[in-house]
Amino acid sequence: MSIPFAYLGIILIWSTTPLAIQWSTEGTSFALAVFARMLIGVLVAAAVVIAWRIRFPLHDRARRAYLVGGLGLFFAMALTYWAARYIHSGLISVLFGLSPLAAGLLAALFLGERSLTRLKLTGMLLGALGLATIFIHGDSLGHENALPGLVALLVAVFIYSGCLVWLKHIGDDSPPLATTVGTLTVALPFFGLVWYLTDGRLPEMVPPRAGAAIVYLGVFGSVIGFALYYYVIKHLETSKVALITLITPVIALLLGHWFNGESIGLRLWFGTGLILLGLSVHEWTMLASLLRPPRGEPEAVG
Repeated sequence: MSIPFAYLGIILIWSTTPLAIQWSTEGTSFALAVFARMLIGVLVAAAVVIAWRIRFPLHDRARRAYLVGGLGLFFAMALTYWAARYIHSGLISVLFGLSPLAAGLLAALFLGERSLTRLKLTGMLLGALGLATIFIHGDSLGHENALPGLVALLVAVFIYSGCLVWLKHIGDDSPPLATTVGTLTVALPFFGLVWYLTDGRLPEMVPPRAGAAIVYLGVFGSVIGFALYYYVIKHLETSKVALITLITPVIALLLGHWFNGESIGLRLWFGTGLILLGLSVHEWTMLASLLRPPRGEPEAVG
């Protein structure tokens, strides 16, 4: 597979996922939308694992990884889908852009990692300022529940980040698609239970756009995007992969503006800019490597 094609595929999928999440809840309950997405995802991922004869480990570390990943996925996605009804779709991508900062903080607090340099702390501070700017803007985002939606989404980001830290601590080395199947299998019953308790009914008709969004998220968001991401991090430097988290929030905001009529005020752009600047500072050591000439090649002389 072409690495540039996979890289662009990740950017496209991650940029369109927030808008697709919001569209998938139109005419259906948020619980049914996320349950249907995960059901499609586990069926597609399991079919790929079987067809390609990918090993599916069941040793202790793998089982713990499936459990932690599944519970983290459930709580993070349930909150995200609930919040998506009340906030701009692009904000989902913007706030999830905070996950490297949140993961670094949680790793330092709970794993004792001594990685909080001055640059990383400065990046976290800038991210927090950007977040505060967006929260101040929350009462004017067009819905009375916009502020609770932002809070729910922020909790989802920290749950997702904490899950990443915990999985790193477990250190499971199962094939990525096997991990996807295990994680989705653990989470699926919980999504089904939430749907049963909050609604439990199938709509007489699912709007075409909502149905297409659910299928898109199940196939591309839950399976193909995951596979492309692991393919890219295997073949590219971490610094180049980190650029994806700087690109997708801006594209997601623009897509929400163009296709969903979401207004983007200056304060929202300013808060987003602070978050992206904070992420850049936090990841500067990796990003700076992109500016250095390859070893063995002389620097250009003006």
